[in-house]
Amino acid sequence: MTGFFDALVHYRFLQLALGACLLASIGCGIMGTFVVVRRVGAMAGGIAHTVLAGLGIAYFLGGSPILGATIAALVSAVLIGLIKLRWQQDEEVLIAAFWSVGMAVGVLFISMTPGYNVNLMNYLFGNVLLVSGADVVRMLILDVLIIITVSLLYRQFLATAFDEEFARLRGVNVEIFYILMLAMIALTVVLLIQIVGLILVIALLVLPAASVGQFAASLPRIMAGASVLSMIITFLGLAVSYAPDLPAGATIIIVAGITYVGAVVLQRLLVRRRKRRLAGG
Repeated sequence: MTGFFDALVHYRFLQLALGACLLASIGCGIMGTFVVVRRVGAMAGGIAHTVLAGLGIAYFLGGSPILGATIAALVSAVLIGLIKLRWQQDEEVLIAAFWSVGMAVGVLFISMTPGYNVNLMNYLFGNVLLVSGADVVRMLILDVLIIITVSLLYRQFLATAFDEEFARLRGVNVEIFYILMLAMIALTVVLLIQIVGLILVIALLVLPAASVGQFAASLPRIMAGASVLSMIITFLGLAVSYAPDLPAGATIIIVAGITYVGAVVLQRLLVRRRKRRLAGG
């Protein structure tokens, strides 16, 4: 761990990597809370894997992979939301369709692209050590967008997440806010793919919020706690992976998994202790 801190002082690429992890954790904590509360983890997974279509098309056309990923994520979020709400299609079938077709389109365009681009593997499995200054600025902009949107529309998102019927009775346009929520989740997916890759992105989106949710009840507390916990998880994952030269994204997810298991066990122990006290009293 000491070697990591020494390297952090001297190497800019490591400073950028840490900055990217911390910035990604903010969006992850905020939107990950909605994913957990609304129980749309599988849907977020469908959106994440559709991103491969955008990446593949962007590489084929010689454009920006991140721009392609962003467009694909937003388009899939809007389409999934509209089809589910208006056509009342089975959610599992819908997710499977977008998940598989998105991956297939991505693979198709990648196969038609001349040569082999290693950068694509970085988007699939993540490589935070290759994050540039421009990537960090982009993450900062996306974080600001997420924070402003959720702050302005918090009550509508809250009503949509917990009770759609009640929200409709109060005059909230559930359809619009549900699709907007999916769009913000899609942007968060794009925010995270350079850290852990689109294959592992759902774990980082869900596990910190789920861990904090074991102890906190209100949404603002879960959001704040999940953001801080995500920062700690990504920092530890980056630090642990540095010396043995392990894949940073995979290490971060393992740390997140261990954290979640620890949170569940601790919560159960606290509940048992409370029950014993009540029984003894």
